[in-house]
Amino acid sequence: MAKNLDPKCKQCRRAGEKLFLKGERCYTAKCAIIKRNYPPGFHGPKGKRRLTDYSVQLNEKQKARRQYNLLEKQFKLIFEKARAKKGNTGDNLLELLERRFDNVIYRLGWGSSRSQARQMINHGLFTINDRKVNIPSYTVKMGDVIKIKSNKKQAKIFNGLSEKLKKYEAPGWLNMDVKALTAKVLHKPDISALKPNFDVQMIIEYYSR
Repeated sequence: MAKNLDPKCKQCRRAGEKLFLKGERCYTAKCAIIKRNYPPGFHGPKGKRRLTDYSVQLNEKQKARRQYNLLEKQFKLIFEKARAKKGNTGDNLLELLERRFDNVIYRLGWGSSRSQARQMINHGLFTINDRKVNIPSYTVKMGDVIKIKSNKKQAKIFNGLSEKLKKYEAPGWLNMDVKALTAKVLHKPDISALKPNFDVQMIIEYYSR
């Protein structure tokens, strides 16, 4: 399976803002955006260049793609699905991105980042409706019940998870039982409640060229 092997901190620096690709580290003083808030490169910080309309559209698309931990082909396929569906293409795109299994695990707080959530799914740590699902791109549906496999709950990666989740608030479209470490998809994501740090309209314009 293809992966994006670019250093995560460099991806944030290239975007010019935090994309929260390294989990808890992004909330500390070690974050690269705090230490070196300028684009990566051999010659260090440079003056800002004037961007063309194409550059702005490309940057917004790249920001969304990196944030959801997707390669270009994967992201474009999701966009094409969103454009083929009825309704607003931007809302459809956000909905499909949010309903990816790896994103759901991240939103539940079971993984500190989307890349960690993807790795956990690949290792077969979760079930959906009591069936093992190890496909990060799986699209969850209303009524799906997500659980940590009973024989994996004692894994080191889940140490202290229940205690940590007591202070965590999952999105309203996901109902989580902290004690049992289970979750249920109540309905589609509430797009109005999402506050993406990228411009969806610019992404639509990029793919509509």
